[in-house]
Amino acid sequence: MFKAIHHIAIICSDYQRSKIFYTKTLGFKIIHEVYRAERDSYKLDLAVSEHSQIELFSFPNPPTRVSQPEACGLRHLAFAVDDIEQCIAYLESHNVVCEPIRIDELTGKQFTFFKDPDGLPLELYQS
Repeated sequence: MFKAIHHIAIICSDYQRSKIFYTKTLGFKIIHEVYRAERDSYKLDLAVSEHSQIELFSFPNPPTRVSQPEACGLRHLAFAVDDIEQCIAYLESHNVVCEPIRIDELTGKQFTFFKDPDGLPLELYQS
């Protein structure tokens, strides 16, 4: 029935800042961008891979949301990477702070967390 996750939708507080973060810093390719005047809202579709996307939305005065990893709701968004240390070095060269690498006690795989401009927890998971 379910084949894959198609997209993750993120509402940001500062569209231009988040657009730069997701396209320039993280390197996701723009699929489609539209401004919806009736909502005073942007919608930016970004390719994470050939099978998954991020939809980045802006809305006037969005309410704040608790986004710490242990808050109720979506815990975090994780990206599979081949070389976690290389990814961390890249992010840190772009002034993105990453937590120390941890080891998943069940899989033995390395992972770490960093945050987007609105504090959304993002994870790198070495696959």
